[in-house]
This record gives sequence, C-alpha cells and structure tokens, in this order.
Amino acid sequence: MRSNATSVEQYLSELSPERRAAIEAVRKVILGNLPAGYEEVMNWGMITYQVPLSVYPDTYNKKPLMYAALASQKNHMAVYLTGIYIEEGVKKRFVEEYAATGKKLDMVKSCVRFKKLEDLPLPIIGKVIAAHSIASFTERVKLLRNPAKKHP
Repeated sequence: MRSNATSVEQYLSELSPERRAAIEAVRKVILGNLPAGYEEVMNWGMITYQVPLSVYPDTYNKKPLMYAALASQKNHMAVYLTGIYIEEGVKKRFVEEYAATGKKLDMVKSCVRFKKLEDLPLPIIGKVIAAHSIASFTERVKLLRNPAKKHP
C-alpha cells in the first residue's frame, strides 16, 4: 500500500488507530536514536529517513540515500533498515539479538515485517538505527559502489 501523503503527519492521519499507534511508537524509537544529519521525509510512499542530497549527491538514481523507512502495508507494517543490508556484521548481530528476544523475525533483505508492535523488539531497532552516522553510512555505500576498493 503506497501512500500519496506529502507529509508524515498526513501519512499518520490516514492510518487506522491501531496501526497509527504502532507506527508512531516505532517512529519515536527511530527519531530517538537517529544520528544527526539524516532527514525525515515522505519518500517512496513511506516515512523515510535519508541522507540529504546536499550531503551525498552522487547516487545512482539521483535520489537521496535511504537509511531507514517505516511503512504500513496491506498485510503488515515494516521497518526498513538499510544499515543491516549493507554490512554483514551489523546484520549478523541484529539477527542474533533479535533471536535472543524470543520474537519471530520476519525479514527480507532490509525489510523487517511485523503485524503488531509487540512483535518488534524496539531496543534492538533503536540500536541498529544508531549504528551508522551519515559519514560512516555514506562511506560504506561508496565502498560498495566501488568493488575495486577493499572493504573494511
């Protein structure tokens, strides 16, 4: 379910009360852990946390780099965590810590799906959000775009 909302507030107002409460709770965790410099906007039909083009303009599609996103889909809600997708060590720790909570992980690439807020371990989401400053995230993206360079 792609939204045509032009603001986060509009997006939230379009959700059912249950979905709005869950999305707002995850949003609060994201905003509370988001490193400085990322911007919260509506992009790709969802609430997106991205690197401004003024910081990193050299993207393959001329759009800002998405760091994280939050969406209400038809059959689930989702938090997109690009930081776990671009760095295997971060992904491995995320999966291990998630499993240790006893909650079932429903993940494809960077998309973590959940049906209700209780399904999502918010402290672990916050930890992943806090994992990459804009500088470290954009540096990792540069390394991935240039496979000739040695990855750390």
